[in-house]
Amino acid sequence: MKLIKQVIYKWISSKFMGGCSNYNSLEVRRGCRSKKQARDKFAKGNIPHAKGAIFFNPFTAVKFAKEHGFPLVIKPNVSGFSRGSHFPIRNYKELWRAIFFAKLWWPTTVVEQYLQGKNYRVVMTKSGVISVLQRYPAFVKGDGVSTISTLIHTENNVREKMGLYPCNNPISLGQQTIHYLAKQGLTLSSIPDTDQQIDLFYRISLAPGGVVETIPRDLIPAYNNELFAKVLDLFDAEILGIDVIMEQGIEHDARNQKLIFLEVNSRPYLNMHNYPRYGQADDLSEHLGLITIVKNQQADIF
Repeated sequence: MKLIKQVIYKWISSKFMGGCSNYNSLEVRRGCRSKKQARDKFAKGNIPHAKGAIFFNPFTAVKFAKEHGFPLVIKPNVSGFSRGSHFPIRNYKELWRAIFFAKLWWPTTVVEQYLQGKNYRVVMTKSGVISVLQRYPAFVKGDGVSTISTLIHTENNVREKMGLYPCNNPISLGQQTIHYLAKQGLTLSSIPDTDQQIDLFYRISLAPGGVVETIPRDLIPAYNNELFAKVLDLFDAEILGIDVIMEQGIEHDARNQKLIFLEVNSRPYLNMHNYPRYGQADDLSEHLGLITIVKNQQADIF
């Protein structure tokens, strides 16, 4: 059985985790595996997180919706890169559909309240915050003249010239984008106003065309840094990729705004920090060199 698990994890690691770091011990990785584990640790440490529930029976999510209302988020209890996540869910039809697709990824599922805000990946080590990315879904910004189709072509050309494609992806002109535009009453031939931002997919991830922006670390208030350090200590980790949504932004004190910590990643995808669409890439090498790697990480064990 152990050998089978090693083979499966090796396949998962090669298939889905290229570019991910591996500085934490097996014990730490196992402690960060599911969103339930993260939610339990956040609760223990009084870290702000969304009100929610873990469920196998879909009617638990329906009951949660009746008690707390919409919008909501549905996501698999175990997944990466936002796979299987659906938000914002605004009615029961969308809720049932999201549950079905989330359970294709993992049998247990998370339902929680949704917060509209700015989405960040914070990389935290024992020496402090070493990089912050603000993450965006695929989008284009109008110029008052060009169609959405033209704007997508222009954006994809910019990405190619910037050399982002080893990590980023071009925005699709296919059914996924057409369907999402239709939900907004738009088509690929629509012409957005000048500076009007048109989101082209709900999921904030690189795979469907999302991008990232490097946020200067000196903009982060001292209290926010202390909060991220507290999360690292809760998991007893060497390094974590911490996902958080802040209503006003990471440059504002966390005590003065709504925010929710989403999850932690014990093997954060550091490669994307080398390919920001906006801002200058952080050089992480010096900070990573300070991490003392345990001798037997059992990297091939899930």
